[in-house]
Amino acid sequence: DKVLRELIEPYEVRAAKLREFLGDVKPSLRYDVVPLLDPYGPAATDPELRCLVVSEETRKGGEAVNQKRMENGLPELSLYEIVLLKDPDHSESEEDKVSSSSLRQRLLGTLLQPLQKGPALPARPYVIGLTGGTGSGKTSIAKYLEQLGAFLIDADRLGHAVYVPGGPAYAQVVAAFGQEILNEDGTINRKVLGAKVFGNQERLKALTDIVWPEIARMVKRQVGEADALGKRDAPVVAV
Repeated sequence: DKVLRELIEPYEVRAAKLREFLGDVKPSLRYDVVPLLDPYGPAATDPELRCLVVSEETRKGGEAVNQKRMENGLPELSLYEIVLLKDPDHSESEEDKVSSSSLRQRLLGTLLQPLQKGPALPARPYVIGLTGGTGSGKTSIAKYLEQLGAFLIDADRLGHAVYVPGGPAYAQVVAAFGQEILNEDGTINRKVLGAKVFGNQERLKALTDIVWPEIARMVKRQVGEADALGKRDAPVVAV
């Protein structure tokens, strides 16, 4: 598992940096930069190779390459193990070695490319959407932005609001899934509803087709409220 895979640089960029590095280290060095399209790369099939550089972490990978070479009728490669450089400035959440994963973590919050202005989007208010899995930090970031003056919209709270009696999705959900999803007081029993839809893609889609558009309309309405409350020049954050 690679940390923050989305921030991994394209192969062309990484290859260009490697060529620049090799040229700086030894201009007369002869080399080929080859993309790895499988776990073994050319090391498993190139009869001219004699040595494979590994680290303590990748030695088992080197041994797997040699196993594959023997299956292909090729001699084993000498495995030359190097020591990984330690990073004296790493944080508690980062690896203690010099690591591309740590570098990608440090890119968080960095503008990687110029903002693209959508011609159909209004200049104000500026809306930020926070997404991510459980425990990814959405709530913490939202609270931080709210302290800085942002207008906060809690999409989870709106998601609950659409189900309440009189809510925008209540009647449609009851009509689609039956009276058996209701509690004695007329409220929707979300556990019973969940048991009906989860694991059944057709029913789940029927539910989201009802609920999600209503949540989107409520979010847009609150974006308008932010403008009315004088938050026109502050960002609007939807979580």
